[in-house]
Amino acid sequence: MAGNPRKDEISGVDTTGHEWDGIEELNNPLPRWWLWVLYASVIWSIGYWIAMPAWPGISDYTKGMLGYSQRQTVMNELAEVKAGRADIEAKIVASSLEDIAKDPNLNQYALAAGQAAFGDNCAGCHGSGAQGAKGYPNLNDDHWLWGGSLEDIHYTINYGIRSTHDETRFNDMTAFLTNEILEKQEISDVAEYVLSLSGTSTDSEAAQRGAPIFEDNCVACHNPGGVGNREMGAPNLSDKLWLFGGDKETVVQSIAYGRKGVMPTWEARLDPVTIKALSIYVHSLGGGE
Repeated sequence: MAGNPRKDEISGVDTTGHEWDGIEELNNPLPRWWLWVLYASVIWSIGYWIAMPAWPGISDYTKGMLGYSQRQTVMNELAEVKAGRADIEAKIVASSLEDIAKDPNLNQYALAAGQAAFGDNCAGCHGSGAQGAKGYPNLNDDHWLWGGSLEDIHYTINYGIRSTHDETRFNDMTAFLTNEILEKQEISDVAEYVLSLSGTSTDSEAAQRGAPIFEDNCVACHNPGGVGNREMGAPNLSDKLWLFGGDKETVVQSIAYGRKGVMPTWEARLDPVTIKALSIYVHSLGGGE
């Protein structure tokens, strides 16, 4: 609350007359050095406003007498970097993937560029270490649905899987329950047979019942013994590697409702150099053939 100013007995400084719960405010002036700093800052701000870009407008901003632009500086630096890469990128465009992999300089550049591009475009699905996740393949091993050669990887990155591109890799996993091809019990038996291919079935009788059903409905894509078919993107069911999970419930769900994962096409999003660099990098992770 407001009161009457008085001289504080202890400090000898006048009070402002303001008091809160018995606590009074001293009327100490600001230090002179602080005021000089304030005045200098005000003068500096006026000079900065005149010399440098400072005030936004409706469609532009004030350029200032110096006409400096940090955005233009960055653009110029990027242009210099791009110009410095022009020669080696031209060689990458003109070279085959095999030739790039054999050339130490081109390969080193492609690996570095591919790693950066992978982090920007692919890590969101495949993980920063390309370790994959449920529904997203691990790119570090040598188990490939569509093949792991340089050309195979390059094709997949370019055109995708079940993407919008006319040249995309395409093959659907049939939804046997949704399409009323198999009954629930038949699907359960087939699931046990599929699990038996990798030694994880817990019901041998059901697996035996599922064997002929698998033969009639699944061999066309997965081949006898469930070893897979890369030309169709059909996974190998005889190992213990699973894209969506290898427990009974998940296998039943896959058979009943199908799987239709999508890998986007990158042809229109990334330039040819980046796609080649990505192919080299992914191939180098350890699972390339």
